[in-house]
Amino acid sequence: MTFIEFKKLLLDAELTIPKFTALIKVSEKNIQSYKKKEQVPNAIAAVAACFAKMNQEGIDYKTLINDLDLIKKEKKGAGFSSKKKDKK
Repeated sequence: MTFIEFKKLLLDAELTIPKFTALIKVSEKNIQSYKKKEQVPNAIAAVAACFAKMNQEGIDYKTLINDLDLIKKEKKGAGFSSKKKDKK
């Protein structure tokens, strides 16, 4: 699925990218990176399509997803803010 098709599905689901990422507990930066690739992974496309269809059918998918108590994974790499030990 193209990124444009993905965004149209989000509109059908009455979601913005920030709201979508908050709902499914993924990084907004991660989803925005698909814009450059012009393709959205199958799993993300399937979720967006389901949300759009559920919204069209009047199903409260937001409560359903929130009830899953999804946990956002935090990046555990060595970034610029990490403290480095002094080498002596």
